[in-house]
Amino acid sequence: MGSNIDSLTPDSICVIRLSALGDCCHALPVVRTLRDNFPDTKLTWIVGKTEFQLLEGIEDIEFIIFDKSNLLQSLIKLSGELKHRKFDILLHMHASMTANLVSCLVKATRKIGFDKDRARDLQRLFCNETIAAKPRQHVMDGLFGFAEHLGVGSKKLQWDLTIPESASIFADNHIQKGKINCVISPCSSQRFGETYDRSWSVENYLSVIEHLIKTYDIQLILTGGATEIELSYGKKISQHFKNQVKNLINQTSLKELAALVDKADFVLCPDSGPAHIATAMNTSVIGLYAMSNPLRSGPYCSQDCSINAYPKAAQKFLNKEISELKWGYRIKEPEAMNLITPMEVIKKIDQLILQKMEQH
Repeated sequence: MGSNIDSLTPDSICVIRLSALGDCCHALPVVRTLRDNFPDTKLTWIVGKTEFQLLEGIEDIEFIIFDKSNLLQSLIKLSGELKHRKFDILLHMHASMTANLVSCLVKATRKIGFDKDRARDLQRLFCNETIAAKPRQHVMDGLFGFAEHLGVGSKKLQWDLTIPESASIFADNHIQKGKINCVISPCSSQRFGETYDRSWSVENYLSVIEHLIKTYDIQLILTGGATEIELSYGKKISQHFKNQVKNLINQTSLKELAALVDKADFVLCPDSGPAHIATAMNTSVIGLYAMSNPLRSGPYCSQDCSINAYPKAAQKFLNKEISELKWGYRIKEPEAMNLITPMEVIKKIDQLILQKMEQH
């Protein structure tokens, strides 16, 4: 049990964290911590349709699925589901106008949101309490502020995503035992409204993969979604290396991706959901960060493995130190990713593989 719980155990807590994959991975340990400290409390999580595909199967949390792609219909459906329910506490962990609209349908005595600096999209108008302001935190630490607000001082860094047997078998069919297995998710997720790409270049990946194939007995697996850029990356990389790289882009479910990542030795990717899925599966991440600050949104347990070119990008494109930038500021210059060199990445990977070999 955590310490300093300052009130009676609530009968019910509702969490709103609709998206994205990475942020839901950040929220899960917080919810796990609440479950440990309030074992008799009914925990309900309103979550996005895509994100639920990853979280599905967790038995001690009730999930209500919300499809953001059909907003009006989903709001009407949710209104019906919640019509006769009232919660003791709403933890409004998602600062967006869509999440605000969802919160209006949740009847709760206490509606707790972010502090002034983090409560975007007028979130404070939809809450009657706010968590303590703590500047320059990692996103996950910020979400743990909701547990702290309820008097829970402990942190349970545990995800326990459930992997169905079919997904585990899928991964076994692609992971090669006796070899080093690396999952490469080459592209960054495209956020709504973004007109710029946050991915590292194909040419840079080719240089790194060339080194890995020449140096190690390694199985390289490409993963990703169905976007044009991801399919293009997969085609260019797999054609260049013929049968030396396994291209599974647009061929995995989220559960199959999680199973692959779980069985892999490490993941190589830019700022994207797979970095946080890997963290949830306790797999090391070589993260590629230049346009966003990994100290805020990078893989929580792999900061030492990640490449942090964000300070260099701030200096080059904004002529500023990162201390002068608002926490979470994104550098919207695609050329920033080219500040990460293949040699830097190769060095990090070599160090990680050597470390893993020494452990075995």
